[in-house]
Amino acid sequence: MTLLSWLHRWTGGIVGLLLAILGLSGTVLLWEDSWILLPGAGDPVANDPAMLGRSVAAALEAGPELSRLTFASEEIGLHQAVYADGSGAYFAQDGVLVDRWASVWERPELWLFDLHHYLLMGETGKTVTGILGLLLLAFCISGLVLWWRTRKTFRFRLWPARFTASAVVRHHRDLGAVASPLLILVAFTGAMMVFPAISGWLLSPLAHEMQDVALPDDLTDHSAQTDWTLVMTRAQAAFPDAEPRRLMLPAEAGAPIAIRFRQDFEWTPNGRTYVWLDPGSAGIVGTSDPAKQDLASAATEKFYPVHAGKIGGMVWRLLLTASGLALVLLGALATWSFWTRQATDISSKRAGRWSSEISARTADSSGSPGS
Repeated sequence: MTLLSWLHRWTGGIVGLLLAILGLSGTVLLWEDSWILLPGAGDPVANDPAMLGRSVAAALEAGPELSRLTFASEEIGLHQAVYADGSGAYFAQDGVLVDRWASVWERPELWLFDLHHYLLMGETGKTVTGILGLLLLAFCISGLVLWWRTRKTFRFRLWPARFTASAVVRHHRDLGAVASPLLILVAFTGAMMVFPAISGWLLSPLAHEMQDVALPDDLTDHSAQTDWTLVMTRAQAAFPDAEPRRLMLPAEAGAPIAIRFRQDFEWTPNGRTYVWLDPGSAGIVGTSDPAKQDLASAATEKFYPVHAGKIGGMVWRLLLTASGLALVLLGALATWSFWTRQATDISSKRAGRWSSEISARTADSSGSPGS
């Protein structure tokens, strides 16, 4: 138990601030639909293929290197375009340009997303956030084990009674016990998204072999003559009751256009239903229906919406907000109290050594022949 306490304390002191950053950025992102106040952000969604086709054409006109266009949703009533050079734009549902940016730093929701998912360090940062998720799992479990010995002294507080090391530790212990069930779920879903190999291993009993969709690679590339209304109409016909969520243009010549749809049973906001089309003829060359996939895929699809509060309505979002703010307090105060205690211990040791040296010198002076 002593070793467990030592590992919990030292590891928390080292990574606590990073966990606080993830908690704060994630909490703010939960409510992005409330603070993106651009014109049209609150418009009701219209999934008319003709309107969507005009919006695709408008996004291509604004920047020919369009990578993808995420269609308006109930959260944000604007289409979001992403271009190959890292720039982007918001379009109203009638195709009118609302805002344009050259980098993610010009839009707070974009750099906050990058901070939360990548710590502003690209793929390396993504791996770090996954490791932090696994560490948070370990903190919650070890913290509950350590708390169990002192459960009779439990007293819930939102804030430490005093800013002393002992008071902060008691607050950390009791707040952690309350927040751990939710934090375990958040940490698990976040880590599994970063490390699909681990989730694949855990869910392997529910999986069965699936064949990849064979797609052609010799199609005609899209051009100014591409009829985007026809593309959207034919894609919608493949899944008439599904909601169109995202159009992705091929990164390589000869590849098809991909359009993601969301069916009623899917939790993921952008869905995992795919339709691939020939850019030249608007003919369908492939589809992928998650209703025909295995239970492992169905479980994996739930990770993001649970983690990001995309299901469960206001109640679940409020619970995630509470757990995110709890993580901010747990991480920040753990780092502060740990390093404050380390600094105090170092100062005490130095003071002790100086006192011993002074005493020794005094004794030597008192015992010298000339005294």
